[in-house]
Amino acid sequence: MEYCDGGDLLKKINTQRGIPFSEEQIVDWFVQICLGLKHIHDRKVLHRDIKSQNIFLTSGGMKVKLGDFGIARILNNTLEMARTCVGTPYYLSPEICESRPYNNKTDIWSLGCVLYELCSLKHPFEGSSLRQLVSKICRGRYTPVPSRYSHDLRLLLTQLFKVNPRDRPSVSSVLRRPFLEKHVRKHLNPQVSMMLEEFNHTASRRNRAAAEAAKISAGAAHAAGNVAPTM
Repeated sequence: MEYCDGGDLLKKINTQRGIPFSEEQIVDWFVQICLGLKHIHDRKVLHRDIKSQNIFLTSGGMKVKLGDFGIARILNNTLEMARTCVGTPYYLSPEICESRPYNNKTDIWSLGCVLYELCSLKHPFEGSSLRQLVSKICRGRYTPVPSRYSHDLRLLLTQLFKVNPRDRPSVSSVLRRPFLEKHVRKHLNPQVSMMLEEFNHTASRRNRAAAEAAKISAGAAHAAGNVAPTM
């Protein structure tokens, strides 16, 4: 990894001294983290220790690099689950806290912890002991981030913090959120951006077609119910 002269994200958060980051800055960093995470998830690699201290800044604090793959794990296929309890306590997912098998959705939980930190300048789950911390994580209860941030951003956080890993979005799904689109384009090369635009256009077209088909089907069923039976 290239030298990152801006230090890590935790250091950046601490130097804020309570002054909030703008949503524009948060989203720009977050998208870059997601793109890095997508790169490894597409290759069936779990990072397993995503935290602000493992995210590094370069180019005057504008570019983000995902680092420290010391406990990363390669899965043989997308359905395989890992079992080793690893990671940093504040960023552990409920499934790891409960010693259950886990997959790449555990990285998504940790991603939510980093996003929360950027919005509130503190951890989403804290406790006076490890037992208390684990209890809060497993319940998925946290203080909402300040209302200065958009509904889209706050909604995304609730989805990243779903206690059931199956209910959490994949990183690819996260990157398709409309409010992130501008930043995704900014950090992708033109060819990939065009592919993303075509994908979004196709998905939108399919959704409209499915909705129209459902409407027609419902109308047909209603009409059939109103036809008097013949003798």
